[in-house]
Amino acid sequence: MAYVDPGNFAASAAAGAGTGYALMWAALTASIAAAFVQYLAAKVGAVGGAGLAQLCRERLRPAAVWPLWLQAELVCAATDLAEVAGTATALNLLTGMPLLAGGLLAGAVGFLIMTMTPGGRRGVERVMAAALTAVFVCFAAVVAVVHPSVHGAAAGLAPRLPAGGGAALMAGLVGATIMPHVIYLHSALAARTPRVDADAGLRAHRLNVLTAMTVAGVVNVGMLAVFAAVLPGRAGASVTMEQTHHILAARSPAAALIVALALLVAGLASTGVGVYAGQEVMRGFLRRSPPATVRRLVTLVPSLIVLGAGVSPTRALLLSQIVLSFGVPFGLAPLIWLARREDVMGARRAGVRTTAVATALSCALVTLNVWTVVEAV
Repeated sequence: MAYVDPGNFAASAAAGAGTGYALMWAALTASIAAAFVQYLAAKVGAVGGAGLAQLCRERLRPAAVWPLWLQAELVCAATDLAEVAGTATALNLLTGMPLLAGGLLAGAVGFLIMTMTPGGRRGVERVMAAALTAVFVCFAAVVAVVHPSVHGAAAGLAPRLPAGGGAALMAGLVGATIMPHVIYLHSALAARTPRVDADAGLRAHRLNVLTAMTVAGVVNVGMLAVFAAVLPGRAGASVTMEQTHHILAARSPAAALIVALALLVAGLASTGVGVYAGQEVMRGFLRRSPPATVRRLVTLVPSLIVLGAGVSPTRALLLSQIVLSFGVPFGLAPLIWLARREDVMGARRAGVRTTAVATALSCALVTLNVWTVVEAV
């Protein structure tokens, strides 16, 4: 769900408006890279027996642990800002609800998902699976209504960098793909998944990641194809979600309604993921497990302040992505370092090729994220 949150909607809309289908290859590559990192996080958690945050606390000096915890909390708050802003935007488009009221509702629903869902963790997983399926079905329906160009989409799979701001749009599309908070969360969940046989457990994690990220990747590619079909020539690369909705409604009211519903579902579900990730961050770094209410308020209050100050939701999404861009290396660097350590991974530690790929991917993503910040400033 973290990979189809409102930030993905905004990035896809901007890329579709600015370059049409030209960055389809970037969306596809980003999904493949995300699957690779998510499996690495699951492997470290499953084999290491603890989540990334806890392993950092156990293996690093306090002078390094405290800054890592602070940036992780900042990442969680930035993630929540994107998800709450996106949910508030969807509620405003669908019902006319004021943004601040929509943000409050988003925070309450995210809290309820994580604390009141019957069945504990398995129940939450079923809710997330249902939400991801709903978003997938929504965009499948929109694709059927809008009919994006098959030829244009196929041509967009050829790697190239479009002129006229294409580099910044690609940075926004790819740079926000690896969410630091999901690395902490997934590694912790994998560590607590009971498996009788370690190799069988890793195969199960690999299959789970492949399945979930394939669905999320198809949704993201579908998003970009839809926005590429309706936005070029009618909106600039800085198009807002409100503008996107009105432009799409002029072409197909049904498609606009379905996209708004998908944005609502994605925002509400990913807000729940943010709460869960925040709990794992604090539990891992500080050995503290605060009440869910406190955890919810820690990241929700900054989001409500931003919305209450009258900042546009799209602007809030941009601000959140800038903050997240700085959080990416703080999540990836220790993950790669731990994956290589024999005292953590034993015989299943990452090999030279895996480490080289992960390091190259990290460098590329950090470069793209920095590029995003430079362009934004």
